[in-house]
Amino acid sequence: MPRSARRLALKSLVALSLLASAGAWAQGKTVKVLVGFAPGGGTDAIARTLAEHLKDELGATVIVENKPGAGGQLAAQALKAAPADGSTFFISHDHTISILPLVSRSPGFDPARDFVPVAGFASFVNAFAVSGGTPAKSLNDYTAWVKSHGNGQGVVGIPAPASTPEFLVKVLAERFKLDLVPAPYRGSAPMIGDMLGNQIAAGVGSVPDFIENHKSGRVRIVAVLGGKRQAILPDVPTLAELGIGGFEDLPYYGFFAPAGTPKPVIEDFSRALAKVIARPDVKERLTGMGLAVEFMNAQQLAARERAYSKSWAEIIRTSGFQPQ
Repeated sequence: MPRSARRLALKSLVALSLLASAGAWAQGKTVKVLVGFAPGGGTDAIARTLAEHLKDELGATVIVENKPGAGGQLAAQALKAAPADGSTFFISHDHTISILPLVSRSPGFDPARDFVPVAGFASFVNAFAVSGGTPAKSLNDYTAWVKSHGNGQGVVGIPAPASTPEFLVKVLAERFKLDLVPAPYRGSAPMIGDMLGNQIAAGVGSVPDFIENHKSGRVRIVAVLGGKRQAILPDVPTLAELGIGGFEDLPYYGFFAPAGTPKPVIEDFSRALAKVIARPDVKERLTGMGLAVEFMNAQQLAARERAYSKSWAEIIRTSGFQPQ
C-alpha cells in the first residue's frame, strides 16, 4: 500500500476511534446536575426539563440535585468539591456566578479558578410582581397602595440576598420615596409561596419564576427588566419605559463544571445540550417559561460571564454596597 494511502487509512482509523469514544465517559453512568435553589422554582423546572432529554443524548442517567441556600452558594461550593470527571455539572444563572462573588467577602469559591464554563442556553429577564391579593394592576398602582398602607412601608420578597432583585428594591425605594424592605428567601419557590398566601404583597424574581402564576392570575407581573418588552408579556412595560434605567443587561443561564474537567467531556456535554435545546418541543417549553433560547459554547459563555460581571461591578460600586 502506498505511503499516502497508509497515512489516509491511519487518519480514518483515528477519526473513527475518536467518534466511537465521544460521550463514552457518560455511557451508563449517573450524571448529576446541581441546582442552587429549592424544588418548584424556575431554575429547578428548567433543570428538570433539560435533564429529561440530556439523558438520551448522553446515554446516561441524569439527575437533578437541589442544594438551596445563599443564592446558589451552597451548590457552587458543592461543585468545587466534586470530582472533575464529568459526573457533576452546575446549572446556574448570573447571580451565583457573576454577582455573588462581587457582594460576598467569602463566597467559598472563585468562578475563574474553580469552575470551567461548559455551555449557555438562554437569557431571561427579571420582573417585579405583585400578589393577586393586592388591588395593584401596575407598578404605579403598587407604589400608591404602599403609600396608603403602612406609611410607605412595604416588604418585597427577593430570592437571594445581595442580588439583582435586592438592588432593584433599593432603587425603587429611592425613586418612589418609600420604605421598601427586601426580604430574602432561599430561592423563588418559598417567596412565591408567601405571595400566593398574601404573606407578602410583592416580589422580584425571574420571569420563569412567575410566569405560570401570572398566567393564572394568582400573581401579576407589573414590570420587567431588560431593554424591551417580552413577547410572552406584551402588555407589561419595562422599567426603562417607567423611567427607571440601569437594568437593561440580560442575565444568562449556563452549565459549569469543576476546574480540570477534561475538554472532551466539556465538548460532549456542550454538543448534547445544543441538540436538546434545538428540539422544537424543548424550545417551546423553555420559551413558554419566559426564556430566550440561545446556545453559547464554552468560550461564548465565558465572555458573557466576564461582561456581565464587569457591568455589575460598576453598578455595585456606584450603589455604595459593601461586600458582606
